[in-house]
Amino acid sequence: MYSFKPLALRLALLAALCASPAFAEVPQKAPEIATAYAEKPGWTAKQFMVAAANPLAADAGYRMLKQGGGAIDAAIATQLVLTLVEPQSSGIGGGAFLLYADGQQVQAFDGRETAPAGADDTLFQNPDGSPVSRATGVVGGRSVGAPGVLRMLELAHKQHGKLAWATLFGPAIKLSQDGFPVSQRLHGLLKWDQALKRDPVAAAYFYDNDGQPLPIGYTLKNPELARTLREIAAGGADAFYHGRIARDIAAKVASHPTNPGKLTVRDIAGYQAKVRTPVCSHYKAWTVCGMPPPSSGGIAIAQMLGILETRDISRFPPVGGVPDARAIHLFTEAGRLAYADRNRYVADTDFVPLPGAGIAALLDKTYLAQRAGLIGDKSMRRAEAGTPPGMQVAWGLDNALQRPSTSHLVAVDAFGGGLSMTTSVEDAFGARQMVDGFLLNNQLTDFSFDARDASGPVANRVEPGKRPRSAMSPTLVFEKGTQKLVLATGSPGGSSIINYVAKVLVGTMDWGLNVQQAISLPNFGSRNGPTELEQGRIPAAQVDALRAMGHEVRISEQNSGLQGIMRLNAHGQDFWFGGADPRREGMVRGD
Repeated sequence: MYSFKPLALRLALLAALCASPAFAEVPQKAPEIATAYAEKPGWTAKQFMVAAANPLAADAGYRMLKQGGGAIDAAIATQLVLTLVEPQSSGIGGGAFLLYADGQQVQAFDGRETAPAGADDTLFQNPDGSPVSRATGVVGGRSVGAPGVLRMLELAHKQHGKLAWATLFGPAIKLSQDGFPVSQRLHGLLKWDQALKRDPVAAAYFYDNDGQPLPIGYTLKNPELARTLREIAAGGADAFYHGRIARDIAAKVASHPTNPGKLTVRDIAGYQAKVRTPVCSHYKAWTVCGMPPPSSGGIAIAQMLGILETRDISRFPPVGGVPDARAIHLFTEAGRLAYADRNRYVADTDFVPLPGAGIAALLDKTYLAQRAGLIGDKSMRRAEAGTPPGMQVAWGLDNALQRPSTSHLVAVDAFGGGLSMTTSVEDAFGARQMVDGFLLNNQLTDFSFDARDASGPVANRVEPGKRPRSAMSPTLVFEKGTQKLVLATGSPGGSSIINYVAKVLVGTMDWGLNVQQAISLPNFGSRNGPTELEQGRIPAAQVDALRAMGHEVRISEQNSGLQGIMRLNAHGQDFWFGGADPRREGMVRGD
């Protein structure tokens, strides 16, 4: 089997039993509030599998795989249904990152939104130069970037799709026409959000005549989205980026009554998806690949693993699903060091160079060993950015909002293909602007609101055509020797995504857990501030031990939405084992 070979027997037994730790229900909150917690056992399949944040979306991807489609086909069908059933998290009005492997190569598809040509580094500043409020930044037209999802998916489909483009739209068009039942999660988010109903189009769609959210189980139909999807199915992504839909988007952005934006038809028409080189690094017996900039996820996770490799976190496995305080200490200290570099250096490298020798400098083994040497018995609480080899430029410190509402899906097919895709409209319900059946993103708030500080210009400042930095971290893991895919994972969760995904990687690679067990572990981490622990999930003894080690502990809701598929082996036969986050509605389908 793959790089999990030393643990094969134990993992196979765990998977065969569909084991996952039992945890009590806990409250959750933003970036998307939690609406339920349900334990999940994990799922097995032999040929193909897809995991997504909503059962209807997972079913759409599964149907494509069952028709002989590949992982890319499944991802497209899944995303289109997510646009309908999980509009608060992702959709064709947003952006995405996709990591794909076909057994020969690993590709990083970049569908991140871009800033309008008319934007500059004062976009999120008041006339006196101070940052605008969060509400001003998020709600309205100001924060809408050129959407990238469809261009990215079309690019990936042209290279790797097996089914006809129009076929992939069938499930989403039918659900849009016939309607789908409002889920507990969607209802809860509609009840919680106060800005969405100020958009007349969204209010008429999501709320009743009294301004109350549609009830759980209500059959919600979206004929406008069905029309939009039919046009894109027939005309390709050009039907979205040129003509009626692009004009409607630009008009919606420009006509907001209090907070208009700068996105134009020309900005939309000019959007280009990109194929980039993934960030791949070795960790023990594995090769771990993630997204390069403008995502910061691949670099930060590789740094965390490189730091932890010198400290052997495998010595402190969880017991009964409860993390060891010493493991939390090492993990959060590694996170502080990685986030310090992330916040200082990482941005869209088409505009801003990384320090020194670029990614290689930030992942240099000697550099990471030096960084690891800063970890002692007591928490450093806050780390300073390091000085990677060859660095000659200084950057200011970023202050982006970084509170995206996001979704994640993973898929493996019968042809040796596998992918991990994180997709987002930024904040819950994006910019709270609905047009042609879908919501627009507010992704530009992932730029720094400040353009410079005493140290110099901020790498992640707003510039025309630039892509805002992201924490989205789609990740693929391969056996180092054979380069066989063994794990695909990722999560929503704003800037905490990096910690959520790193937790799953440590859980599987260091602690021998199956992917469902690793997903279901309590969330913990640090974004170079307090040590953040998931509310109701960490016993008081661990909290006390961390405080004794000097940690400033913050207990809060940490609403991840992890999905994962891993390769296991029993009796000499490989099979797939999938997991979904108990904190959300996700599920896994496969044969």
